Amino acid sequence: MKSNLSLPHQNTIKGSQLPTIVTDSLTVLWGDWLKLRVRATQVVASGLISPVIYILAFGLGLGSTLDRTMTPAVGESYLEFILPGMVALSSMTISFAGTTFSICGDRLYTKTFEETLLMPVHPLALHVGKMMAGILRGLMTSGSVILVAVLFTGKVWSFLNPLFLLLLVLNCAVFAGLGVIVGLNVKSLEMVGLFNNFLIVPMSFLGGTFFDPGTLPTALKVIVYLLPLSYTSTGLRAAAYLPVSEFPWYAIPILLGFAIALSLFGAHQFAHQQD
Repeated sequence: MKSNLSLPHQNTIKGSQLPTIVTDSLTVLWGDWLKLRVRATQVVASGLISPVIYILAFGLGLGSTLDRTMTPAVGESYLEFILPGMVALSSMTISFAGTTFSICGDRLYTKTFEETLLMPVHPLALHVGKMMAGILRGLMTSGSVILVAVLFTGKVWSFLNPLFLLLLVLNCAVFAGLGVIVGLNVKSLEMVGLFNNFLIVPMSFLGGTFFDPGTLPTALKVIVYLLPLSYTSTGLRAAAYLPVSEFPWYAIPILLGFAIALSLFGAHQFAHQQD
């Protein structure tokens, strides 16, 4: 079924439409929240396992050895160095996977996605509403990782200051937006696994979560800084441990640009979606 939202006059955004788009986005978010709240504990627990394993294996295991031979670029120990990266990693994973599987489930199994497409709202409101639901998933999981980080370091303000939280929300927005687009396009859950294996898993290790991208050779540095997670990891570390004067302010407009570009593409996808 092709959405009746693809009429040309509905694809443009006028200033007078913005309040309606915001209201409709919150309505879409509320519908997803009613389903998400039943599985809130499951969502938090599933997204917490991998970061905790990485913290134990790399932060405490490998980190105890590295701390005897080197000083991390940021933080007092290698454990402190990777903790912001673990927050970025958990928010990326759950924002992407939770959003993708939610849309895939509605499209491919319950067959209720057609009802979403028939809603009399702007396509951008559909994308933003689904994206906000993904942001909520990411914040729920990364919040538990932040709690673990605070327990390990005792530095509450480092992980709860405005810059840290702003970057975290932007990171969730980027990967939730990507999850919406993937969810609209895949034909089976196996294809979701392919996206996860060839996009999310490599980014988990190449996105600056375990190392400082600034120490890489120029060729590798270019590749790493093409990944949005790299800006989140470096930005979260700076927000947690460095003075404001050393914060990489360029990370905010770059992540915001990614989120806006994905939102516009997602709105176009919703307007021409066929199921």
